[in-house]
Amino acid sequence: MRTVLRIAYWPLAVALLAIILVSLDYSWPQAILIGLIFCPCALALEFLMPKARKPLDKVYLSLAVVVAVIVLIVALHFAVWTSISREGGIQNIKKVSPMLINPAFLGLILTALAIGDYFWSKWLSKRFKTKGRTITFYSERKSVTLPLADIAYVESNDTEVHIITLSGESYRNRTGIGQWENLLGDDFLRIHRSYLVNAGLARLASADTVAIGQTELPVSRKYKESVQIILEPTEGE
Repeated sequence: MRTVLRIAYWPLAVALLAIILVSLDYSWPQAILIGLIFCPCALALEFLMPKARKPLDKVYLSLAVVVAVIVLIVALHFAVWTSISREGGIQNIKKVSPMLINPAFLGLILTALAIGDYFWSKWLSKRFKTKGRTITFYSERKSVTLPLADIAYVESNDTEVHIITLSGESYRNRTGIGQWENLLGDDFLRIHRSYLVNAGLARLASADTVAIGQTELPVSRKYKESVQIILEPTEGE
């Protein structure tokens, strides 16, 4: 259900965009096609922006995404809504609305889509917590099944990882932490090349550490910004 609802955000977003585009003198089919262009570009902005460390990198990334949208929109107009005569001349060119080549307008739309998807995903994470979900893996050659809600964090240690539970139990496994990140999904947050934490249990203990219960774990510079965005600061910080 959670996955279905996460995906459902985008058809709804395209429908809302189509309403705006119809007001710019596009037909409904044309408006929907243009709306679909925004989806992958907004996703790229959402997932790549936290990885851009420097402010200038964020500016370059934003400009690149906006330019990509403009190029795709112009290409769509030329490839789909242009007829060519028998003599090879181009006729009936559908003119691009000035708003769709306005960087400020496009940036606003992309930002709204990316932020909307982020908060929708965050709400779904709270609404459909890890309760009831389990994961099975091998530790010491034995099969272990744990509820995801019982896992506090995963620690990478050279060629193996340690899965630490809320009760303090530790299980060893040779699956890489990157693979664990994919297996555990959005309910777990990467804070360091060596640590993956249960986002529902973690809190910011300081600018450089995350606490789960009485355990404090370091946050590396690479993940610092995304951690601060996702985790709420503790009171008094």
